Amino acid sequence: MLRNSEAFSGFSVRDLDKARDFYGNKLGVDVSMEQQGLALRVSGGRPVFLYPKDDHEPASFTVLNFPVDDIDKAVDDLVAAGITMENYGEEFGQDAKGIARGNGDGPTGIAWFTDPDGNVLSIIQE
Repeated sequence: MLRNSEAFSGFSVRDLDKARDFYGNKLGVDVSMEQQGLALRVSGGRPVFLYPKDDHEPASFTVLNFPVDDIDKAVDDLVAAGITMENYGEEFGQDAKGIARGNGDGPTGIAWFTDPDGNVLSIIQE
């Protein structure tokens, strides 16, 4: 029924101006203001839509993953931009940079960070 639908994803933020600055200036994503919120134009597909919500509560899971070719460089670039990597403890097997290194069954590395409204994002090297 929905096989040919051009689906897109979206999630809420508290402050569109802070989100536009974070995603556009810190992450370098193409951001445009739309009638109902922000559209993040990411490579390879449909935009991701961010909409304002006064009582926004961030999800307890990753809402957006950014595949990268070199996770170490991506972490270094994010940290240089003032972004703090999340550390979820030993159970995730993260190293000092906050990267959970793969064991051959999936991505070779993944690291998490949050946007200004607490939404969890990741960079992932496959």
